[in-house]
Amino acid sequence: MKTKAVRLYGVNDLRLEEFELPPIADDEILVKIISDSICMSSHKAALQGAAHKRVPNDIAENPVIIGHEFCGVIVEVGKKWQDKYKAGDGFSIQPPHNKNGSLDAPGYSYKYCGGDATYAIIPPETMECDCLLSYNGDAYFYGSLAEPMSCIIGGCHANYHTKGGSYVHSMGIVEGGAACVLAGAGPMGLGAVDYLISGDRRPSLLIVTDIDQARLERAAEVLPVEKATRNGVKLVYVNTADKEDPVAYLKTFAPEGFNDVFVYAPVKPVVEMGDALLAKDGCLNFFAGPIDPKFSAMFNFYNVHYAATHIVGTSGGNTDDMREAIALMEKGAINPAAMITHICGLDAVAETTINLDKIKGGKKLCYTGISLPLTAIADFAELGKTDPMFAELAKICDNANGLWCAEAEKFLLANAKSI
Repeated sequence: MKTKAVRLYGVNDLRLEEFELPPIADDEILVKIISDSICMSSHKAALQGAAHKRVPNDIAENPVIIGHEFCGVIVEVGKKWQDKYKAGDGFSIQPPHNKNGSLDAPGYSYKYCGGDATYAIIPPETMECDCLLSYNGDAYFYGSLAEPMSCIIGGCHANYHTKGGSYVHSMGIVEGGAACVLAGAGPMGLGAVDYLISGDRRPSLLIVTDIDQARLERAAEVLPVEKATRNGVKLVYVNTADKEDPVAYLKTFAPEGFNDVFVYAPVKPVVEMGDALLAKDGCLNFFAGPIDPKFSAMFNFYNVHYAATHIVGTSGGNTDDMREAIALMEKGAINPAAMITHICGLDAVAETTINLDKIKGGKKLCYTGISLPLTAIADFAELGKTDPMFAELAKICDNANGLWCAEAEKFLLANAKSI
C-alpha cells in the first residue's frame, strides 16, 4: 500500500513523499491516519535532526515519519493482535513507550510510523507496551489532542508534597491549595488550566500568567472564570508585563506562597519567578522543554533546605494519563479544542513544523488526507467572502464560541481537496 508522509532526513530537512509501505508482519498493525496535531517537540526534532535523543543517527539514509499526536482508524491487524484489535476501530496513541529504557517513539524513530502520513504501520512494541489505545470520540482531533493532554495530566500527577517528619511523597497537586501556571495562555497552558479546574483533584486558587494581553483575553473567553467558579476554583488571569513587581503582586492572592507552580515557558526569569512564588513544601514543575541542553536558572537553595521547596520535570505522559485524558474528553469534562487556532493539510506540515516557533497562535492541526495551506480559524470569515467552504466553516466555528469542533471537522473532511 502506498502512503504519503512527511519524513525527516536531517536538520530542517522535511520532505513530503509518496512511497510504498511493506506488507505488515504478524505482530504489526496497519492504520489510516486522519488527524495529527503539530507539536513543538516535532519542531525541536526537525531543528536538531539526528542529534535529537529520539531520532536515529542514520536518518539521511533511513528517514523517519514525523508527527506523534495522531488519531485514526485501524485498517489491518496482524495475527498476534487479532484478539485485541480489529479493522474499523478508532485509535489514539501514546508515543513514549519506555520499553526497557528506550527513547524510541512514533513520530521520531520509525521509518513507517508517524502521524504526518496518510497510512502507517504500528510497530509491535506499541502494542506490547499497551500504547495503542481505543478511541471512540465523536471527532478525530480530540484523539490527537489526547497526547498533549496526557502530558499535562502527567505533569500534574508528577508533583509531590510531604508532611513534616515523613519521607513519604504524596503524589499530585495539593487539593484545595494554591496553584499557579506561569506563561499559561499558550495552547498547552490552556490545556493545563482546563484540567486543573475540571479534573478530579483541583486547587481552590489558580493564577494564570502571561505577558501577551491578547492571549490572556482569548484564554478568559474560552476558559471563563465562571466555569472555574462552578467547579470550586477561583481563577485569575494576570498580565505580569504591566506589574512592577510580579512576584509581590501574585503573592497578594496567596500570601504564604503557592503549593504548586507550573512553568510553561523555558525562560530563565520565568523559572526564577516560579521559585520565588513557592510556599513551604511547594513544588515547581518545569513543564516546558528547552532546546538548549545547557539551559539553567537560579534556584533558592536556602528555601530548599529550610522550606522543603523542590522541583520536578516531566516529558510526556504515560498510558494511564492518556486514558484519563480520553475519558475526560468523552464525558465532556474538558474541551481541549481551545488549544487549536489553525488547521492545515499534509502539504503544509513541513513548512509549519520548521517555522512553528515563529507562527503565532495555539495548536496547528493537520488533516493528513487533505491539501490545505495553514489557515487560522480567525481568518475563516474573511476567506469565506470568496470561498464557500470557509464561509460555512466560519459559521460552524462561530456557533462553537470560535472553537474548532466535531461539526467543523466533518464538514472539512467532506469538502476539502484530497491530498
